[in-house]
Amino acid sequence: MSLYNIFDIAGSGMSAQTTRLNLVASNMANADTVSSSSNETYRARQPVFAAVLQDQMSSHQSAAKGVHVKGVVESQAPLRQEYAPQHPMANEAGYIFKPNVNMVEEMANMMSASQSYKNNVEMLNTAKQLLQQTLKIGQ
Repeated sequence: MSLYNIFDIAGSGMSAQTTRLNLVASNMANADTVSSSSNETYRARQPVFAAVLQDQMSSHQSAAKGVHVKGVVESQAPLRQEYAPQHPMANEAGYIFKPNVNMVEEMANMMSASQSYKNNVEMLNTAKQLLQQTLKIGQ
């Protein structure tokens, strides 16, 4: 593996974690929205990551070349249903629907994504320092 591949791998990891952080922010921003129908209610969203593989000609094995966001899935957890007949968004039965966003889970996802992003930045900085030190060898 070339030292330059590290930049691609770390960059793809940072991009994936940025997507994850954006989804966490969206989930948290919509956590208290209200709807009169379960079909119109916001559902928590999570990214699906997949490894990007590169074929190695000599060993006939695949080596990781990074990660990408394969897609975004909506949570299948049940929505929160509350009886609030005086609420303007209440349906005929007097119920309102709230998203299935778990704020504790979202905070944990945010901290995990933030730490993963930070680790990728540190990996980039270390690779950069190694390249700089390698260039100094010839001086």
